[in-house]
Amino acid sequence: RFVQLTPPGSACSIVMGTGVTQMAPGSQKGLQVVVQDVAAVREALVSRGVETTPVEVMPWGSFIFFSDPDGNTWSVQQIPSRDEFLGRRRPMGESRVLWEVGPDGVEVRTLRVRLGLDSGYMTRVLQSLQKHRLIKLEPDREDRRVRFVRLTRLGRAERQELDRRSDAVAWSFLEPLSPQQRTRLVSEMTELERLLGASLVTIAVEKPTTPDARWCIQQYFAELNARFEGGFDSARSISADSSELVAPAGALLIARLRGRPVGCGALKFHHRAPAELKRMWVVPDARGLGLGRRLLLELERLARRNGAGAVRLETNRTLKEAVALYRSAGYREVKAFNDEPYAHHWFAKRLATSSPVPPPSRDIRRGR
Repeated sequence: RFVQLTPPGSACSIVMGTGVTQMAPGSQKGLQVVVQDVAAVREALVSRGVETTPVEVMPWGSFIFFSDPDGNTWSVQQIPSRDEFLGRRRPMGESRVLWEVGPDGVEVRTLRVRLGLDSGYMTRVLQSLQKHRLIKLEPDREDRRVRFVRLTRLGRAERQELDRRSDAVAWSFLEPLSPQQRTRLVSEMTELERLLGASLVTIAVEKPTTPDARWCIQQYFAELNARFEGGFDSARSISADSSELVAPAGALLIARLRGRPVGCGALKFHHRAPAELKRMWVVPDARGLGLGRRLLLELERLARRNGAGAVRLETNRTLKEAVALYRSAGYREVKAFNDEPYAHHWFAKRLATSSPVPPPSRDIRRGR
């Protein structure tokens, strides 16, 4: 004889009986059953004389534990709904938005782009958080069409609680590991995060007058000024003004990670003559992801599509990583072809025309 237990709607069963398995009675540990109401199940078990633990509430569910007469151990879990993320009785989407607002606040549009949310859903989330007095919406002082979202005192306290509970969940995974295993896990997770981040980078043509484009160029100039011997003055350098970086004269590419600008690169076109590569820059915390090489490849594709048979550029000797990138990408050093005062190296590369030009990446088919 045997007894087969199949919870309603389940595709799995638990079978009990003689001759079913070679396992000794009491040797099965950690059998787990998922229920809708763990408190009601505990009450039913206790009423039948089963000794169970009190309900233990954890971020990933509520549990009770007991042993059957043979000594097998059981756990009963109630999985939290999506409306109870980390036990806060709030949808995960709202908690994520609350977290991303951060202690300093953020522009609503930036927040929406960063999280990849449509405007309708974002509006509903913000209205709910505002209703619970967790955030406040404020217009920008200079442009009242722009809205900022900031945390209230209650919102800051709730964010700290989410942080504490998230840390508790993370520690529950780390605690059973040895120090060496923890170090290895954290190291590999960090590398995984970087690689996944690289796959999320988008590159698109953008007008050089947008705030993000201007910010990238300003950061580029600031880094040159800090690294060059004697600093950098853009007025002395060969121009690549906004009017020169829009079609048909040229183009500017902006790289973004979760909506945040993380790099740029530009071209100046000269009909069938070689295109000039300008303004290659990657934000420091995104370096090492292969983003510079991706920008370079996209710029070469863009140059070919605009009729250029070659690309040329000049660079400073202090930018050793840039020099290494150009050489590894097939650029060869040539004689000086201009009088750029900050240049020590001049490079050129002939673009292949014998094979079909690769299609542009999905991200740059439509410029901004």
